[in-house]
Amino acid sequence: MVIDSHEHIMFPTKIQLDKMDAAGVDKAILFCSAPHPEKASNLNELETEMNALYKILAGANKKEDNMKRLEKNISEITTTVNEYPNRFWGFGSVPLGLGLEETQNWIDSQIIAHSLCGIGEFTPGNEQQILQLDVVFQAIRNTRIYPVWVHTFNPVTLNGIRLLMQLCEKYPEVPVIFGHLGGSNWIDVIKFAKEHDNIYLDLSAAFASIATKMALVELPQKCLYSSDAPYGEPYLYKQLVEFVSPSQSIAKMALGENILRLLDSMNLI
Repeated sequence: MVIDSHEHIMFPTKIQLDKMDAAGVDKAILFCSAPHPEKASNLNELETEMNALYKILAGANKKEDNMKRLEKNISEITTTVNEYPNRFWGFGSVPLGLGLEETQNWIDSQIIAHSLCGIGEFTPGNEQQILQLDVVFQAIRNTRIYPVWVHTFNPVTLNGIRLLMQLCEKYPEVPVIFGHLGGSNWIDVIKFAKEHDNIYLDLSAAFASIATKMALVELPQKCLYSSDAPYGEPYLYKQLVEFVSPSQSIAKMALGENILRLLDSMNLI
Protein backbone atom coordinates (compact mmCIF):
# COMPACT_ATOMS: atom_id res chain seq x y z
CA MET A 1 0.00 0.00 0.00
CA VAL A 2 1.33 3.43 -0.98
CA ILE A 3 0.63 5.96 1.78
CA ASP A 4 1.21 9.69 1.50
CA SER A 5 1.90 10.39 5.16
CA HIS A 6 1.30 14.14 5.03
CA GLU A 7 -1.29 15.99 2.98
CA HIS A 8 -3.30 19.03 3.99
CA ILE A 9 -7.03 18.76 3.49
CA MET A 10 -8.16 20.21 0.17
CA PHE A 11 -11.55 21.32 -1.12
CA PRO A 12 -13.34 19.96 -2.96
CA THR A 13 -12.19 16.48 -1.92
CA LYS A 14 -12.24 15.37 -5.57
CA ILE A 15 -9.11 17.49 -6.16
CA GLN A 16 -7.30 15.53 -3.48
CA LEU A 17 -8.51 12.16 -4.69
CA ASP A 18 -7.58 12.96 -8.29
CA LYS A 19 -4.02 13.85 -7.23
CA MET A 20 -3.75 10.65 -5.22
CA ASP A 21 -5.05 8.54 -8.09
CA ALA A 22 -2.65 10.15 -10.56
CA ALA A 23 0.26 9.40 -8.23
CA GLY A 24 -0.82 5.85 -7.44
CA VAL A 25 -1.39 6.71 -3.77
CA ASP A 26 -3.76 4.35 -1.99
CA LYS A 27 -4.18 6.31 1.21
CA ALA A 28 -3.26 9.73 2.58
CA ILE A 29 -3.02 11.12 6.08
CA LEU A 30 -4.90 14.40 6.23
CA PHE A 31 -3.72 17.38 8.26
CA CYS A 32 -5.59 20.56 9.11
CA SER A 33 -5.06 23.69 7.04
CA ALA A 34 -5.66 27.39 7.65
CA PRO A 35 -4.93 28.54 4.09
CA HIS A 36 -6.12 26.67 1.02
CA PRO A 37 -3.52 27.23 -1.72
CA GLU A 38 -5.39 24.86 -4.04
CA LYS A 39 -7.94 27.65 -4.51
CA ALA A 40 -5.35 30.08 -5.88
CA SER A 41 -4.94 30.53 -9.63
CA ASN A 42 -2.31 33.29 -9.48
CA LEU A 43 0.26 34.80 -7.13
CA ASN A 44 -2.04 37.45 -5.69
CA GLU A 45 -4.66 34.87 -4.79
CA LEU A 46 -1.98 32.67 -3.24
CA GLU A 47 -0.70 35.54 -1.11
CA THR A 48 -4.23 36.22 0.09
CA GLU A 49 -4.63 32.59 1.15
CA MET A 50 -1.21 32.45 2.82
CA ASN A 51 -1.86 35.56 4.90
CA ALA A 52 -4.05 33.42 7.16
CA LEU A 53 -1.05 31.25 7.96
CA TYR A 54 1.31 34.20 8.43
CA LYS A 55 -1.04 35.70 11.03
CA ILE A 56 -0.99 32.46 12.99
CA LEU A 57 2.80 32.19 12.85
CA ALA A 58 3.11 35.77 14.07
CA GLY A 59 0.84 35.03 17.03
CA ALA A 60 -1.66 37.65 15.92
CA ASN A 61 -4.76 35.55 16.62
CA LYS A 62 -6.37 35.34 20.03
CA LYS A 63 -6.25 32.07 21.95
CA GLU A 64 -10.04 31.63 21.73
CA ASP A 65 -10.03 32.31 17.99
CA ASN A 66 -7.28 29.74 17.45
CA MET A 67 -9.19 27.11 19.42
CA LYS A 68 -12.38 27.71 17.41
CA ARG A 69 -10.42 27.52 14.16
CA LEU A 70 -8.77 24.25 15.14
CA GLU A 71 -12.08 22.73 16.23
CA LYS A 72 -13.50 23.61 12.81
CA ASN A 73 -10.43 22.20 11.05
CA ILE A 74 -10.61 18.93 12.98
CA SER A 75 -14.30 18.65 12.15
CA GLU A 76 -13.39 18.99 8.45
CA ILE A 77 -10.79 16.24 8.79
CA THR A 78 -13.08 13.81 10.60
CA THR A 79 -15.94 14.42 8.16
CA THR A 80 -13.70 13.62 5.19
CA VAL A 81 -12.12 10.58 6.87
CA ASN A 82 -15.57 9.22 7.74
CA GLU A 83 -16.78 9.79 4.19
CA TYR A 84 -13.74 8.09 2.61
CA PRO A 85 -12.40 5.66 5.25
CA ASN A 86 -10.58 3.59 2.64
CA ARG A 87 -8.62 6.60 1.36
CA PHE A 88 -7.83 8.74 4.41
CA TRP A 89 -6.62 8.77 7.99
CA GLY A 90 -6.26 11.97 9.98
CA PHE A 91 -3.95 13.85 12.31
CA GLY A 92 -5.42 16.57 14.51
CA SER A 93 -4.05 19.91 15.66
CA VAL A 94 -3.51 20.85 19.31
CA PRO A 95 -3.25 24.52 20.29
CA LEU A 96 -0.07 25.76 21.90
CA GLY A 97 -0.09 27.95 24.99
CA LEU A 98 -2.69 26.00 26.98
CA GLY A 99 -2.12 24.64 30.47
CA LEU A 100 -1.49 20.94 31.02
CA GLU A 101 -5.06 20.10 32.06
CA GLU A 102 -6.52 22.10 29.15
CA THR A 103 -4.23 20.32 26.72
CA GLN A 104 -5.14 16.90 28.10
CA ASN A 105 -8.83 17.74 27.80
CA TRP A 106 -8.28 18.87 24.20
CA ILE A 107 -6.54 15.59 23.32
CA ASP A 108 -9.39 13.64 24.92
CA SER A 109 -12.17 15.57 23.18
CA GLN A 110 -10.58 16.40 19.82
CA ILE A 111 -8.03 13.66 19.08
CA ILE A 112 -9.07 10.51 20.95
CA ALA A 113 -12.83 11.10 20.60
CA HIS A 114 -12.49 11.56 16.83
CA SER A 115 -10.31 8.44 16.39
CA LEU A 116 -7.46 10.40 14.84
CA CYS A 117 -4.09 8.67 14.55
CA GLY A 118 -1.62 11.46 15.33
CA ILE A 119 -1.04 15.01 16.49
CA GLY A 120 0.18 17.89 14.36
CA GLU A 121 1.17 19.67 12.33
CA PHE A 122 2.92 22.10 14.66
CA THR A 123 4.51 25.02 12.84
CA PRO A 124 6.42 26.97 15.51
CA GLY A 125 6.82 30.61 14.54
CA ASN A 126 9.50 31.19 17.16
CA GLU A 127 11.55 29.36 19.77
CA GLN A 128 9.08 30.16 22.55
CA GLN A 129 6.44 28.17 20.67
CA ILE A 130 8.85 25.22 20.41
CA LEU A 131 9.28 25.30 24.19
CA GLN A 132 5.48 25.24 24.56
CA LEU A 133 5.54 21.77 23.00
CA ASP A 134 6.77 20.53 26.38
CA VAL A 135 3.21 20.79 27.73
CA VAL A 136 1.88 18.93 24.69
CA PHE A 137 4.37 16.10 25.20
CA GLN A 138 3.43 15.89 28.89
CA ALA A 139 -0.25 15.73 27.95
CA ILE A 140 0.39 12.96 25.42
CA ARG A 141 2.25 10.96 28.03
CA ASN A 142 -0.67 11.42 30.46
CA THR A 143 -3.45 10.57 27.98
CA ARG A 144 -2.41 8.41 25.03
CA ILE A 145 0.85 8.21 23.11
CA TYR A 146 0.57 9.57 19.57
CA PRO A 147 3.16 10.42 16.94
CA VAL A 148 3.76 14.17 16.80
CA TRP A 149 4.47 15.96 13.50
CA VAL A 150 6.57 19.13 13.80
CA HIS A 151 7.52 21.48 10.95
CA THR A 152 11.33 21.86 10.97
CA PHE A 153 11.91 23.98 7.86
CA ASN A 154 11.88 27.80 7.72
CA PRO A 155 10.92 29.71 9.92
CA VAL A 156 12.30 27.12 12.37
CA THR A 157 16.02 27.77 12.88
CA LEU A 158 18.79 25.32 13.75
CA ASN A 159 18.59 26.52 17.34
CA GLY A 160 14.86 25.83 17.28
CA ILE A 161 15.52 22.33 15.94
CA ARG A 162 17.99 21.76 18.76
CA LEU A 163 15.36 22.77 21.30
CA LEU A 164 13.00 20.24 19.72
CA MET A 165 15.74 17.61 19.92
CA GLN A 166 16.03 18.25 23.65
CA LEU A 167 12.30 17.61 24.03
CA CYS A 168 12.63 14.39 22.04
CA GLU A 169 15.30 13.24 24.48
CA LYS A 170 13.14 14.27 27.46
CA TYR A 171 10.16 12.27 26.13
CA PRO A 172 11.70 9.21 24.42
CA GLU A 173 8.36 7.36 24.47
CA VAL A 174 6.79 9.91 22.07
CA PRO A 175 7.47 9.34 18.35
CA VAL A 176 8.33 12.65 16.71
CA ILE A 177 8.23 13.21 12.95
CA PHE A 178 10.64 15.92 11.80
CA GLY A 179 8.65 17.59 9.05
CA HIS A 180 10.54 18.44 5.86
CA LEU A 181 13.69 16.73 7.14
CA GLY A 182 14.97 19.86 8.88
CA GLY A 183 15.21 21.95 5.72
CA SER A 184 18.77 23.15 5.20
CA ASN A 185 19.69 21.50 8.52
CA TRP A 186 18.99 18.02 7.17
CA ILE A 187 22.42 16.61 8.03
CA ASP A 188 21.96 17.49 11.72
CA VAL A 189 18.49 15.94 11.71
CA ILE A 190 19.60 12.68 10.07
CA LYS A 191 22.50 12.32 12.52
CA PHE A 192 20.16 12.93 15.46
CA ALA A 193 17.61 10.42 14.15
CA LYS A 194 20.32 7.76 13.89
CA GLU A 195 20.92 8.06 17.62
CA HIS A 196 17.28 8.20 18.80
CA ASP A 197 14.67 5.50 18.23
CA ASN A 198 11.68 7.86 18.51
CA ILE A 199 12.61 10.09 15.55
CA TYR A 200 11.07 9.76 12.08
CA LEU A 201 11.91 11.70 8.93
CA ASP A 202 9.28 13.31 6.72
CA LEU A 203 10.56 13.57 3.14
CA SER A 204 8.34 16.36 1.81
CA ALA A 205 9.71 19.76 0.75
CA ALA A 206 13.25 18.37 0.79
CA PHE A 207 15.98 21.01 0.69
CA ALA A 208 17.73 19.02 -2.05
CA SER A 209 17.33 15.59 -3.60
CA ILE A 210 20.60 14.49 -1.98
CA ALA A 211 18.97 15.07 1.41
CA THR A 212 16.23 12.60 0.52
CA LYS A 213 18.79 10.14 -0.81
CA MET A 214 20.98 10.30 2.32
CA ALA A 215 17.97 9.86 4.60
CA LEU A 216 16.97 6.73 2.69
CA VAL A 217 20.54 5.39 2.73
CA GLU A 218 21.13 6.02 6.42
CA LEU A 219 17.68 5.37 7.92
CA PRO A 220 15.48 3.44 5.49
CA GLN A 221 13.21 2.27 8.34
CA LYS A 222 12.57 5.84 9.56
CA CYS A 223 11.74 7.64 6.29
CA LEU A 224 8.16 8.61 5.47
CA TYR A 225 7.04 9.51 1.96
CA SER A 226 4.83 12.58 1.91
CA SER A 227 3.96 15.38 -0.46
CA ASP A 228 2.68 18.16 1.82
CA ALA A 229 -0.05 18.62 -0.80
CA PRO A 230 -1.24 21.09 -1.99
CA TYR A 231 2.21 22.66 -1.45
CA GLY A 232 3.81 19.67 -3.16
CA GLU A 233 2.63 17.16 -5.74
CA PRO A 234 2.14 13.54 -4.58
CA TYR A 235 3.24 12.26 -8.01
CA LEU A 236 6.55 14.14 -8.02
CA TYR A 237 7.53 13.25 -4.44
CA LYS A 238 6.72 9.60 -5.04
CA GLN A 239 8.93 9.68 -8.14
CA LEU A 240 11.74 11.29 -6.12
CA VAL A 241 11.64 8.55 -3.50
CA GLU A 242 11.62 5.84 -6.16
CA PHE A 243 14.45 7.48 -8.13
CA VAL A 244 16.93 8.09 -5.28
CA SER A 245 16.19 5.00 -3.16
CA PRO A 246 19.09 2.53 -2.97
CA SER A 247 16.69 -0.33 -3.73
CA GLN A 248 13.08 -1.10 -4.52
CA SER A 249 12.64 -2.65 -1.08
CA ILE A 250 13.77 0.57 0.62
CA ALA A 251 11.46 2.59 -1.61
CA LYS A 252 8.54 0.38 -0.53
CA MET A 253 9.43 0.96 3.12
CA ALA A 254 9.36 4.73 2.70
CA LEU A 255 6.29 4.71 0.46
CA GLY A 256 4.04 3.14 3.06
CA GLU A 257 5.46 0.30 5.09
CA ASN A 258 7.17 2.53 7.68
CA ILE A 259 4.18 4.72 8.54
CA LEU A 260 1.89 1.68 8.50
CA ARG A 261 4.16 -0.15 10.94
CA LEU A 262 4.41 2.88 13.25
CA LEU A 263 0.65 3.49 13.48
CA ASP A 264 -0.19 -0.21 13.70
CA SER A 265 2.33 -0.78 16.50
CA MET A 266 0.53 1.90 18.54
CA ASN A 267 -2.94 0.48 17.77
CA LEU A 268 -3.95 3.74 16.08
CA ILE A 269 -5.34 2.23 12.87
